[in-house]
Amino acid sequence: MLLGVSIIIFALVRIIPGDVALLMVTGSQEAPSSLDRQAVLEEIRRQLDLDKPIVVQYGIWLSKAVQGDLGVSYWTRRPILEEIVKTFPVTMELALLSLAVALLIGVPVGVVSAVRQDSIPDYAGRFLSIGALSIPEFWVGTMMILLPLLWWGWIPTIKYTPLWVDPMANLSQLIFPAVAIGVNGAGPIMRLIRSSMLEVVRQDYIRTAWAKGLRERSVLVHHALKNAAIPVLSLIGVRLERLLGGTVVLESIFTIPGMGRLALGAISERDYPMVQAVIVTFAAIAIFINLATDLLYAWLDPRIRYQ
Repeated sequence: MLLGVSIIIFALVRIIPGDVALLMVTGSQEAPSSLDRQAVLEEIRRQLDLDKPIVVQYGIWLSKAVQGDLGVSYWTRRPILEEIVKTFPVTMELALLSLAVALLIGVPVGVVSAVRQDSIPDYAGRFLSIGALSIPEFWVGTMMILLPLLWWGWIPTIKYTPLWVDPMANLSQLIFPAVAIGVNGAGPIMRLIRSSMLEVVRQDYIRTAWAKGLRERSVLVHHALKNAAIPVLSLIGVRLERLLGGTVVLESIFTIPGMGRLALGAISERDYPMVQAVIVTFAAIAIFINLATDLLYAWLDPRIRYQ
């Protein structure tokens, strides 16, 4: 899977309009006019192996990548692996915080909506889920900056502070994009939890639990919710993959130095090795999350066994 992704990305990034050598020499897409500049362009392309056929370029990149060498950035000349190691924890923290917000909103509302079916809380929960699905996360993030600025003259913290330096300052910056992303992700979780709970609470073992006189909380949490969470687990896995690869807009709005912002800058600068490394890293994480999700099924449902 990773090999296929690397081939596709290697080809796609090289059909992006523009020339990184021209950007380095002139700072624009205009072709150089002098012979001296043309010689410099050719030398830059030779140094970056851009004068070789694309198949040869891919072979050179792959032979280094399998040894853990993802190359160096065309612009900063720093090892790409160091850039990824520095920015990945930021994106992972934002993704996990956003997922936690989505679960804290989606699971309780979905459970209440299912247990109180066709009541006012049910209608309110369904309305809330549709609203969460309909509102783009980038719009919510923009409003979180714009409205407090217009009303109270206050804006969220712009300068990023690492978690290990000042946890509260770090949380004060990440909580706003996390809520913007989490509200959007809570919508499908609400709907799926509600439909799963409605199916589970009609099972015979739930009726037996009620007949034994167990308390409502025990029946819902220990018996119904655990089995209803199995389809939600698949959604959580897909959602986490999307969060890791789709936080670029919110990272740009809130000036968060994560991998999404790193990839966006690399694309605009035609930094081919950086784009390839970031996307292949995202693909490897997605494969791992899918595997972990499948293995967690057996923990949630003992009836599932893997050979």
